[in-house]
Parts: sequence; C-alpha cells; structure tokens
Amino acid sequence: MNPSEIVVDGRGLEPPEPMERVLAALDRLEPGQQVRFLIHRQPFPLYDILRRYRYRYVVETRADGHFEILISSP
Repeated sequence: MNPSEIVVDGRGLEPPEPMERVLAALDRLEPGQQVRFLIHRQPFPLYDILRRYRYRYVVETRADGHFEILISSP
C-alpha cells in the first residue's frame, strides 16, 4: 500500500456507511496524501461536499462497473 494514499472501499456497503468512511478518511488526510475511494455507485452528495470544501478529485469508471474517486486536499 502507498503510504501517501488512504484507501476506502465502500463497495457493497449500505448508505450511509460509505459516506461516513470516506469523510473520516478526509479528516485524517495529511498534506501530500490522497484518498482512493472505491464505490459501486456514483456518490453525488460526496461531490457536492468535495466542491464546497475545495478538494480536488478525479472520477474513473472501472471495467467491472465500480467507481474509483481519487481525492486530494485543497
């Protein structure tokens, strides 16, 4: 595992657990680190939060249909 990366796997979890886990990871985010969030559906409420707090993020759709969101601090 990359020490500059916190991985949060929310695939298959029921709401609100994926959101709670990724927000907790963002609270632990240190300068130079990023969060890799794996999820089985688009987390639209999360995108609003990330924009509001000026986090940078990139969303990729994987071949198996899940989403991978790479988040870095503002």
